[in-house]
Amino acid sequence: MTDSSFQDEVLTELGDDRLQEIAGLVGTDAAGARELVGGSVTELSGGLRQAASEPSSAGEVRAAVDEVTSPEPPLQGVATLGGLVSGGLMAGVLAKLAKPAANAVAKRTGIPAATANRAVEILIPVVLTVLTKRAAAKKGDGLGDLLGGGTKR
Repeated sequence: MTDSSFQDEVLTELGDDRLQEIAGLVGTDAAGARELVGGSVTELSGGLRQAASEPSSAGEVRAAVDEVTSPEPPLQGVATLGGLVSGGLMAGVLAKLAKPAANAVAKRTGIPAATANRAVEILIPVVLTVLTKRAAAKKGDGLGDLLGGGTKR
């Protein structure tokens, strides 16, 4: 990801308690957990950008971005087509990207894949919250704008 402000916003939204939870999970200190979070956010945002560029998944990513940037509240619960309970389409897209992101983080850091996967799972609702807040603050209407880069959907 080219814009560290997105990572910073995720870290702020994550808060010290959940950062310490990740640190304990991984067996590191707060600085190590911040590094892990930064790498995980980079992998998730890179995965989103990649999925947006592939014909097989571009429509789903575009719909998820449209849902996040829509002034209308997303459908909730069972009526949601995309993802986690009441998380909407973007939550579903992020959930699909979680395992590949965790595997990349595990490979790069040497932590066990299951541990990296758990850390990324903790981050998904946080990343979703930051994307939603950025959309509400009108920081952009395309994926690149939401993530802090320049690529439009």
